Amino acid sequence: MKVRVDGELCQGHTLCAMNAPALFALRDEDGHAYALHEDVPAELEGEAKEAVRSCPEQAVVLF
Repeated sequence: MKVRVDGELCQGHTLCAMNAPALFALRDEDGHAYALHEDVPAELEGEAKEAVRSCPEQAVVLF
């Protein structure tokens, strides 16, 4: 499983980083999220799915 954050959609609500801090961080310059690593470790797949569900902008994408 892989994850990414669509930078055009992200509004910086921080929910993905709060739900999955091992997977996401926030940019200092605009507060928007980004994936720390594209590949999601198996033990973090649940957190990645919760980040997708919690994003009000649907900016977090699993593929």
